Amino acid sequence: MKRDRIYSLPHDRVGSFAFDEQVVEVFPDMIARSVPGYASILAMIQQLAARFAQAKTNVYDLGCSLGAATLLIQRQVPQDCVIHAVDNAPAMVERLQMKLQHSERQTGVAEVRVHQADVCQFPMTNASFVVLNLTLQFIPKDQRAALLTAIADAIVPGGALLLSEKICFDDLGQQSLLNDLHHDFKRANGYSDLEIAQKRTALEDRLLPETMQTHIDRLETAGFDCVAPWFQCFNFASILAVKAESAA
Repeated sequence: MKRDRIYSLPHDRVGSFAFDEQVVEVFPDMIARSVPGYASILAMIQQLAARFAQAKTNVYDLGCSLGAATLLIQRQVPQDCVIHAVDNAPAMVERLQMKLQHSERQTGVAEVRVHQADVCQFPMTNASFVVLNLTLQFIPKDQRAALLTAIADAIVPGGALLLSEKICFDDLGQQSLLNDLHHDFKRANGYSDLEIAQKRTALEDRLLPETMQTHIDRLETAGFDCVAPWFQCFNFASILAVKAESAA
């Protein structure tokens, strides 16, 4: 795993963050050192996949990046599920396809199909478990409600969505405190103040966080029956949204 040094030297101009070849090379290190609680969220995705994925249904990892969640899900779901790993970044998709080719074909596990596509346009049906792990925050705000409604419509009774996001806060003191704690987390993981500042600049027009309540309200409006925030570490959080079982 290559160490993330993308922003270690001064940039004359810091452009918008992109999931390109440069990021792909260091992405596992970057996300582990940047997102507090990331390993805990992945572990819970694996556990939830085992609970909610149903036989002969589809499972979707939307914004799959290098497939960390996809590969954990594959070990847990019924063999007759199909896992759709979807990402719009060509570099991410190419690297994940290479990774799967090296390991294919495992016996006794569900099939994984990798798609380079816009998650907002990707057709979904007969879904029992859907993952949006640090993905919605990169989608324009005016498209988020429609995506969540499409997910809710595609999920079968008893199925679930796992949504993880960077969040913001209405209270300015809370926002400032948790931002500072997040930056302390990055420093503790070896990032310099220069790296933190330059990456923040790169992300400011790409990663657009919202409050926890905004996410909860949108999920309820989309049609989920139970919306349960289950995790928060500083300014990162995860929510489980479940469709009710059909009435007997």
